Amino acid sequence: MIRRVSNIYCSRGLIVLAVLFLTTSCRKDPVVEEFIDEPVIEEEEETLKTPVLPEEPYDYEARVYPDYFLEDPLLNLLNTLGGSNQVTNNGATVGRVMFYDTQLSFNNTVSCASCHHQELGFSDNRVLSLGFEGELSERHSMAILNIDFQRRFFWDTRANSIESQVLMPIEHPLEMGMDLGSLVYRMQRIDYYPSLFEAAFGDTAITITRIGLGLGQFLKAIRSYESKYDAGLANDFADFTPLEEEGRALFFSGVHSCVNCHTTVNFGGVSSHVNGLNAGGEGDPGVGGITEDPEDMGRFKSVTLRNIELTAPYMHDGRFETLEDVLSFYSTDIQSHPFLDDRLTTDNSIGGPPEILDITPAEKAAYIAFLKTLTDWNLVENVIYSNPFPE
Repeated sequence: MIRRVSNIYCSRGLIVLAVLFLTTSCRKDPVVEEFIDEPVIEEEEETLKTPVLPEEPYDYEARVYPDYFLEDPLLNLLNTLGGSNQVTNNGATVGRVMFYDTQLSFNNTVSCASCHHQELGFSDNRVLSLGFEGELSERHSMAILNIDFQRRFFWDTRANSIESQVLMPIEHPLEMGMDLGSLVYRMQRIDYYPSLFEAAFGDTAITITRIGLGLGQFLKAIRSYESKYDAGLANDFADFTPLEEEGRALFFSGVHSCVNCHTTVNFGGVSSHVNGLNAGGEGDPGVGGITEDPEDMGRFKSVTLRNIELTAPYMHDGRFETLEDVLSFYSTDIQSHPFLDDRLTTDNSIGGPPEILDITPAEKAAYIAFLKTLTDWNLVENVIYSNPFPE
């Protein structure tokens, strides 16, 4: 039986620091984050779930991007495939367990997967997600996929790497509410983690750095490239319906500027823009809240359109329930903003008058039909990304 570790913490002063120093200094990659307060352990007769894993880890390494991803000029500049935290089968396995483990939250109630559901393209169908105490998140949960071709993360692009990004929700006071140092202490006492960390990293040491690396590997392994559109690239779109083909032609024509922000074969996730959601930049400052630059107020990351059929509601605040709502906004409701993206203005200048795109009902239907061809059903049904904990 595994006993749950209490969330009551107290300091033991210099004695504890000395003990912690001796125990952590022997590790191969000691980090200062390991110096933590010793928790008081409460004995609770409660059996925790244990992950059910295959005898041999799933082959995450075999999921390799097609050549057209690697040959896309912009994606080739952005990709981190040659980085230090390469996806390994064992690394992604421990990351998968952590991604679904509610014990990474303060009161053992939510996990990363609570806000990023596989069947929803690793997004959430709530406008705002529920945190560990039932409070709402500050923004709509973004979809997770193909992050090898992204350099900055979150709607406001505040994280520079996926390894730092994955730690932020864990310690966020509304989301998972867990002190990272205390999380290390807890995980060291959960029986399945030492062996998983040893398989992934060579020894049983559990550190904050390794938690980030493992979660990062699992997220990097979530690769989406098996949609109807991807098949069309190989067969010249022979299986597209006339409506899907009409939508494809519209999208890449640039007549309504969609392809200008949702660029590359990943269809976005590269840059951030002011798209005129709020007049004058009122409301959530987005990137501007991080940089404090007036030009960034109201600027948000343009997410990938892959699996967009599954990731409603839309925008950083989840204000649009359907794809038709999104298209209606871009058709007639773009708001004035001093730094409105120049691709959405009548004179092609930053901050110019908003353009009325007048997307017709027939064009909307064609766009939606095309966007649905970007759904990767293998991704949302593939067991290698599924919850390893029994229901």
